[in-house]
Amino acid sequence: MRFRTFCCRLALVPLALGLVPLGQARSAAAELGVRHRIDVTVSAEPDAPILSHLKGAKGELSFTVRLSANSKESKFFGMLRPSFPDIVVPDGVGKPLVQQSKLWEEEVCHQRRGLPKVTVTQLGGHFGEGEERIEISAINRHIGVLVPPDELTPGIKLDPGSDSFGVFYAFRAQTRNSRLNVDLKIYPIDCFL
Repeated sequence: MRFRTFCCRLALVPLALGLVPLGQARSAAAELGVRHRIDVTVSAEPDAPILSHLKGAKGELSFTVRLSANSKESKFFGMLRPSFPDIVVPDGVGKPLVQQSKLWEEEVCHQRRGLPKVTVTQLGGHFGEGEERIEISAINRHIGVLVPPDELTPGIKLDPGSDSFGVFYAFRAQTRNSRLNVDLKIYPIDCFL
């Protein structure tokens, strides 16, 4: 009887030793977290009024972005208000009005809990001078309020992709009359908790 118990315990030793590295691998994988970076690019549709009437004109744009990025380790909710004062309308289609630039980045690594919620709520600015000047004032639709003349449609999902910064998920806000696009790229960056 003692011999049988001894053999069973002896057989469990290699099994227990084999599970130790597996347990270490599981705890190392559990320490992998994420932080997010959001970049913005502004472009015009090929049929945009500023491209057909104001090539080479100077202008400025500003917009408001509502951002909610909450986790156990990091909580952020607020409005971001970037502005771009020295924009030159490109002379060709396909060139952006505002080159890709960083809008926001988390400093704290946190648990994986999905992407931050980002919504462009308004876009304003102007291009040109004098009688040629085009004013842009676009907002998104609200319940119980008339549809704005230049409606801003946020949350248009674009295909995910990758570039020099890494893998990204992309969303677009588009204005109806001025035909401008605000593209937001959300980069999940791996980090250790």
